[in-house]
Amino acid sequence: MTDDIVVILTALDLEYKAVRQKLVNPRVHTHDTGTRFEVGTIQGTNRRVALGFTNKGNHASAVLAERAIREFSPVAVLFVGVAGALWDTPLGDVVVATHVYGYHGGTSEDDGLKARPRVWEMAHGISQLAAHLARTGEWMGDLPVGARVPKVHLAPIAAGEVVQNSKISYHAKWIQDHYNDAVAIEMEGAGVAQAGHLNAAPVAIVRGISDRADGTKTTEADHAWQPRAADNAAAFAVRLAEELIKERGHMHESDKARNGGSVSNSNNSGQVGIQAQYVSGSTVNMGVSSRPATTADLSRDLAAFRDQLKCEHATGKVDDATYVAAEAELDIACKALDTDSPQGKSTFVLALKRLHGLIADVAELVAPIATLIAAVKGLT
Repeated sequence: MTDDIVVILTALDLEYKAVRQKLVNPRVHTHDTGTRFEVGTIQGTNRRVALGFTNKGNHASAVLAERAIREFSPVAVLFVGVAGALWDTPLGDVVVATHVYGYHGGTSEDDGLKARPRVWEMAHGISQLAAHLARTGEWMGDLPVGARVPKVHLAPIAAGEVVQNSKISYHAKWIQDHYNDAVAIEMEGAGVAQAGHLNAAPVAIVRGISDRADGTKTTEADHAWQPRAADNAAAFAVRLAEELIKERGHMHESDKARNGGSVSNSNNSGQVGIQAQYVSGSTVNMGVSSRPATTADLSRDLAAFRDQLKCEHATGKVDDATYVAAEAELDIACKALDTDSPQGKSTFVLALKRLHGLIADVAELVAPIATLIAAVKGLT
């Protein structure tokens, strides 16, 4: 599965149910390891979502997120759920993480614990789209009569391994001192962000504020706010997923339009430097051939790309570490070509996407990879 699906992960049953009720005809999709996802379409659309349950904690979420990325090759991975407010963010509001702080990194010294956090930043495109939805308010459904209209905050979130339920504990004070721009605290975002980083998959963490992390967890107020916060987060995330898939479709249409033409060189004695699919006389034909790709075609193109990669490495445009990582992704892609199944196609595309991320700053290598990704959709 590629390009037309978003993965949404949750850690609690009420979060899972809040997302699931916005999907039509969800059907079970079981991973080889036994992990169960449900794949359905967003109500009123043909946009698909793969919904998964991770349970609590960054470690479990990282494993399940990577498993989902490799299984579905999604447009993006969204983690959706509730969180505690670190400052005065109103209950029921939605926080979309601009940064995720993995705050359980540090060094213990004689004068105290020094912070050594990991930080992951949200992808620019998702950030722009989330900000647009927040401004327009187009994500909200019907609100209960008299209910306050929730706001969306794009701000940092802190993610660790502790349920934070105090404003005055040492742990709370330490977070306030070192992560004073974070507006919410939770336990899964860092794991999902790391999985996305390692697999070149865009990630967004969407949280509804259900408590103030101040000792009121498990109270009646918390029980009342958790479902509302989960519903608000789910509403925003599902709308974001819909727009991400729609935007990806528009990008593909634009690519087809740009690559469908030709360039002519009227000066037959001159030289033209250009990257093209093929050249006939003085006409340069751009884009992917209309003939459906075959496994042999893709295998040949991968071999040609590998040779080009070696050349760019020899000239110093690709450093040693990037070259080794790129070769590993090429090996995965080649192996996937020999697997005559949807899973093989998915693995092939995902390897090329990761490869694209590795060589994104080498212009000579970017176009061939983009062409290969487009060609595999017509694989026969």
